Amino acid sequence: MHRDFPALSHMLVFLFFISLPVFAEENGAALYEENCAVCHGNDGRGGVGVPLALPDFQYAVSDQFLERTIRKGRPGRVMPAFNNLDDAQVKAIVRHIRSWAPGKPIAHPSIKVKGDPVKGRALFAKNCAACHGSKGEGGKGTGVTFSRPRDLPIIAPALNNRGFLYAASDQMIKATLMNGREGTPMVSFLKQGLSEQDINDIVSFVRSFEKQTPVNVTHEPDRNKLASVYESPYDMKETIAALKRAIIGENFRIIRIQNLDSGLVDEAQEDTHKVIIYFCNFQLLNDALAVDPRVGLFLPCRVTVVEKDGKVLVYALNPKRLSYLFNNAELNKLCEGMSETYISIIEEATL
Repeated sequence: MHRDFPALSHMLVFLFFISLPVFAEENGAALYEENCAVCHGNDGRGGVGVPLALPDFQYAVSDQFLERTIRKGRPGRVMPAFNNLDDAQVKAIVRHIRSWAPGKPIAHPSIKVKGDPVKGRALFAKNCAACHGSKGEGGKGTGVTFSRPRDLPIIAPALNNRGFLYAASDQMIKATLMNGREGTPMVSFLKQGLSEQDINDIVSFVRSFEKQTPVNVTHEPDRNKLASVYESPYDMKETIAALKRAIIGENFRIIRIQNLDSGLVDEAQEDTHKVIIYFCNFQLLNDALAVDPRVGLFLPCRVTVVEKDGKVLVYALNPKRLSYLFNNAELNKLCEGMSETYISIIEEATL
C-alpha cells in the first residue's frame, strides 16, 4: 500500500486538473466563416466586402483598427456592427485574418496629428475628392459584380463615416496618405509631391468630419415590417388577373406565374391555392444590381397570392426591411421606391 501511494497521488492530481473548467481559445477560423466569409470571401480575397488578405492592407492597419471595425462596423456602408461577439471572439477573428499575411503590421502611435483643416479642405478637394467624394462620403458600389469593375479590388472608403473615424487613428490615416496602398488605387501622396505638412492638413480635415452631422445614417420607420399583406375582395382567379393588369400598368414585365411549391413537389401535388407572380423592370434591376449585387436575393419583384379559409390574401416582401439589413445607405432610396411600387400595384389590384 505504501509503495502505491505516489501513483495514487499522481492520479488524484491528474483527476483534479481535468475536472477544472476548460477555457479553450476561441476558434477564429470558425467565427470568421460564420460572420465574415459571406462578404469577404473564405480566403479573405473579397467579394461584397473588401479583400482583407491584401498584404499592403494588413501591414498598414493595426489590430485595434480591425477590432474596432468589427465591433462598430460602418453605418450605412455595408459593414455591420457585430455587437453579438464578445472581446475574445473579436480578437480570435483578427488573429485568423492576420494568418493570411504573417508579417508584422505597422504600430501606429496614438499621437494626434496637428494640421490646418482649412488648408486640408482645399488639398482634399484637389487630391482626394475624386475617389472619396467631395464630402468624404466614399466611392459608390459594392462587390465586384455590376457595382465595380472586377479589376478594382476595393472602393474608396467613406472617410466621414463615424465607424471609420472611430477605428482609424490619425497616424494610420497619415501613414496611408504617405505610403499609399499597393494593389489598390490609393497612391502615395508624398510621391505625388505633397509635403508632410500638407498630409497633416488633410488628416486634420478628415478628422473634422467627426464634428459634423453623421452621414449615411438612416431611420426606416417601417423597417421591422417583413411583409405587407392585403386581403382581396375578389376570388383567386380575379385577383391574379387584377394584379397582372396593375403590374403592367406600372411598366413592369411579367416573367412567370407559378404555384408556390412548383419544383418542390410532384406537379400533380402542387397547391393551386398558393401562387407566386414574378415581374421585372429591367432598368430597375440593373440600377439595383449596380448599387448592391445582394439585391439579387429579392429581385426580380414578386407577389404571392394565397387562398385560405374563404379569403384571398396578397403578400409582398418589404424591401425597406431588407435594405436595412444590408446596411447600405445607397440602397435605401431605391428600396423605398420599390416598396411604394409594391403598395401601388397591390392596392390597385385589391381596392
